[in-house]
Amino acid sequence: MEMKYSNEAITKIMEQSMIYQCACPAQVCRNINELRSLFAYQAGCLNLTDTDLAVHQRIVEAVKVSHAEMERCLEDILRMEGWDMETFHMPEALMNRMLQQL
Repeated sequence: MEMKYSNEAITKIMEQSMIYQCACPAQVCRNINELRSLFAYQAGCLNLTDTDLAVHQRIVEAVKVSHAEMERCLEDILRMEGWDMETFHMPEALMNRMLQQL
């Protein structure tokens, strides 16, 4: 499965989002992590009868499509919010706005 964002980048975005109570990027990142876990489980499944293989392949294909869409969604929301796309730092203006709301 192709990954546009490393696990480290996903973790960094989630941590910053949680610190500043900006839940949307964190929710998308959690969903991406869950899809990655599902993919790994299905890819490594040991029940490889003809039927099981077809079932696991179908799930893997669905996960690939869902994962790619969620990564595109993450990129879109990070760009809309003004995150640094190389360092994955939350913009200061967004941090300040989130802190003011607390």
